[in-house]
Amino acid sequence: MRIMFIGDVVGSNGRDMVKSHIQSLKREFSPSVTIINGENAAHGKGINEKIYREFLELGAQAVTLGNHAWDKKEIFEFIDDAKYLVRPANYPEGTPGKGLVFLNFNDVEIAVINLQGRTFLPPIDCPFKKADELIKIAKKRTNIIFVDFHAEATSEKIAMGWYLDGRVTAVVGTHTHVQTADERVLPDGTAFITDVGMTGPYDGVLGVTKEAVLKKFLTNLPVRFDVDEGRGQLSGVIIELDKHSGLAKSIKRIQINDDRQSLLS
Repeated sequence: MRIMFIGDVVGSNGRDMVKSHIQSLKREFSPSVTIINGENAAHGKGINEKIYREFLELGAQAVTLGNHAWDKKEIFEFIDDAKYLVRPANYPEGTPGKGLVFLNFNDVEIAVINLQGRTFLPPIDCPFKKADELIKIAKKRTNIIFVDFHAEATSEKIAMGWYLDGRVTAVVGTHTHVQTADERVLPDGTAFITDVGMTGPYDGVLGVTKEAVLKKFLTNLPVRFDVDEGRGQLSGVIIELDKHSGLAKSIKRIQINDDRQSLLS
């Protein structure tokens, strides 16, 4: 079995990259399920129902979120009914939406968990303890457990990988928008990467126009950050796993841009 995950989709640029490449990626890698992080998909911050449904129509089976989950107010109107939209599970009890969903492929279930880090991000509930809680729930139904850990600090993401090694299929980091080159299968069988990278503007700064970011650094004055509309990139990973044990066999990076169109070993 294979899981394909596409990293943080940023604005219309990122959505266009998904539209342009998702079907060819599916043909090339034949993933059993495809998961997209869509927390920046609507104008660079948040997601709306139209975009969520568009991702499903394009072939994603689940859409994960992150710290910008609530930036579009309309999310409160549809998140409870969005069966395959996964927000960070470690928000306090009573928060709308869900942090764990189950997918089905040929009668095999796949659990998808979304967690958010606390270092340099709002101090919500402990993601490590929430992971323990949700893994117990998921294990009653499946050994295949995919974790999108949306966190700022590299150390926190790596720590989560080691903490969950052997208990989940994969821990993939999102949020920092720069693909890291540390993909590996940890000793007890969990696929890990510190950050999958972003899908969206290739020539901006983390998706934002470079002019605005440079002005901010040079003047320290308030600046409006707009999503860059130039060339695009797509970042992701392909994870191969044993469907019985749920442990990973391999993880490889995907990176598509004007300089590289390849699967990275």
